[in-house]
Amino acid sequence: MEQWEVQTLLGPAEAKENTSSPIVNSSCENLECYMVLTWAEQTAIGSICLLAGPITFLENALVLGVIAATASLRRRPSYLFIASLALADVFASCFFTTSFLDFHLFRRSDGPTAYLFKLGGVTMAFTGSVGSLLLTALDRYLCIQQASSYKVLLTRRRAVLGLLMLWSATVLVSFLPLIGWRCPTVLTLPCSRLFPYINQGYLALWASFTLVLLALILGAYALILWKAHRHELTMTSLQGAAGSGQARMRMDIRLARTFGLILIILVSCWLPALSFMLADVSVLLTRSQQRAFAFCSTLCLVNSAVNPLLYAMRCRELRVALLQLLQRLCDNGRCRKATEALAPGLPSTRDNNFTAITEDEVPGNRTPERNSVAEVVHDQQPDMRRIEEMKE
Repeated sequence: MEQWEVQTLLGPAEAKENTSSPIVNSSCENLECYMVLTWAEQTAIGSICLLAGPITFLENALVLGVIAATASLRRRPSYLFIASLALADVFASCFFTTSFLDFHLFRRSDGPTAYLFKLGGVTMAFTGSVGSLLLTALDRYLCIQQASSYKVLLTRRRAVLGLLMLWSATVLVSFLPLIGWRCPTVLTLPCSRLFPYINQGYLALWASFTLVLLALILGAYALILWKAHRHELTMTSLQGAAGSGQARMRMDIRLARTFGLILIILVSCWLPALSFMLADVSVLLTRSQQRAFAFCSTLCLVNSAVNPLLYAMRCRELRVALLQLLQRLCDNGRCRKATEALAPGLPSTRDNNFTAITEDEVPGNRTPERNSVAEVVHDQQPDMRRIEEMKE
């Protein structure tokens, strides 16, 4: 391990010469130069994975189960995108947790094929998650930008086609190292200091591709906020009611808060790990930087744990469907009295192309506060149709 520390401080030429040492070759053949965590760090990072992994799996499996069991949700493109996100996060909870613990805690040294297959599964899960987030953001932007023709533009068939294209590209990109784009050596350039057998060119490509997807997601939500703000100003000027205008501006502020929350979560969970990946291409990382990357990579798993709370469980229809599903299960278990008053009826299945509605509470006797992107977008559709008709 001391030889590995010395090598990371050398230039490319010196590092290449130093790899001729039998100690270095033996160490890296067992991948020990990548197993950099101390015992205390292994305990901490293992606790994070063992806590976040099962929670992520249960949350997203619940979302998938509710959507699969509810016909009205399965027909709507918005919930197909949410289901794709949940599926990717289920994969992330399984592949990342097992692979990470197996490598860093149990210090298992797999051969190139086995290791790259496991890493491909992790890459596929996280790439599919970010891609599904992009489709969800584009769905909401299309809903507010083309309100009058939304149901015609985004049909269920087109949504399924988009998901097939997303997952086909995801699988191809994720398993490129397994197919053949791998590093011929373990330590010498152009091999990554973060992942054994991974070519630095591939690492740079994947990190840059993910950054582009995140930028598109943030751009889509920024356009939603800008479009919603312009819409509020237009409606206020048309109606000429100060009280209504103040209420709409408060709704606009809630939308801005939701966008800020999405921005903070995406940036804080993904930017640290992606920054280390890009740095690995240009500089020689030290062991302390490798350990820091190990902790930063767990934030991607945390993001998968937060996604169902931020994008799925805030949707009113999905929560109602969950309550109805629990009611049916309880009816079978003879506990109908405990839940028979909890679940109101689902919306009609005729309008299957509206985007997912989210809110803080199931509608009751009082007017609920609307503070999420999808809900505000959905509520503004009728007003935007009226504005477009007046312009025509």
